[in-house]
Amino acid sequence: MSIHATATVSVALVLLLLGMVAVLGIGARSVTRDIKEHLGFDITLEEEASLDDVNAFKRLLSEAPYVASWLYHSPQEAMDQWQEEMGENLVELLGVNPFLPEFEVNVKEAWANADSLDSVVLPIMAMERVAEVSVHTEVVDKVNRNISTLMLILVAAACALAPISFVLINNTVRLTIYSRRFTIHTMKLVGASRGFIRRPFLTSNAACGAVAGVVASALLTAMTAYALRYVDPALATYVSPRSVAAVCVAMTALGVAICLLAAWWATQRYLVRSYDELFH
Repeated sequence: MSIHATATVSVALVLLLLGMVAVLGIGARSVTRDIKEHLGFDITLEEEASLDDVNAFKRLLSEAPYVASWLYHSPQEAMDQWQEEMGENLVELLGVNPFLPEFEVNVKEAWANADSLDSVVLPIMAMERVAEVSVHTEVVDKVNRNISTLMLILVAAACALAPISFVLINNTVRLTIYSRRFTIHTMKLVGASRGFIRRPFLTSNAACGAVAGVVASALLTAMTAYALRYVDPALATYVSPRSVAAVCVAMTALGVAICLLAAWWATQRYLVRSYDELFH
């Protein structure tokens, strides 16, 4: 295998690793948003609440900027669900339906924290026909803590991986140019300008970065498709083809940029060295 092919494979593997971390980050971000938008509070209305009162709350929740989704449970629906799950008819047992009209409200991601929920819930508690508002404060706090820890780990991994990847790609490119350092010196002796000498090295290494990016993109796409089809099809909810395509484009651009920069530095290094220094 030629040195350029080896360099291309090496760069592709580094880019693939970066791409995998990026896709995991996108998936984690989507999961975070989905979890947070399933957090919220329950509004229980008084027994005397009329149909007009219920409709007024439906309009309020439909227009509220903090609401991601809401679900209304009428007393009869709650009774039917109880009877289906428990096998008991509470109306026959108690002589009255004990359930009250209730709204189950899920808030948008930006409001999924204790302080924001308090600012939303307090005005609702003061409204007429509201018997109780139950806030899932403990669940919200626990979810936010766990999500913060997960995101911190992913950010730390990305921050650690980025410089390591740059160093690995830079060293790979330097090795390809090191093997042609005497060619660079010979071109200097015949009067070639620095720009003329750099051009083929920059072009070949940019092509190497592009090919490596395409190879890494193909591998990442295949791995993602395999995971979506055979591991868990539900993952498609969190990792879309568009996001994978964006990561692939970013990987290819990053591969070209790093290879160009590394090639420029490595070429410059040998352009300023004397013949004797080329042996060190």
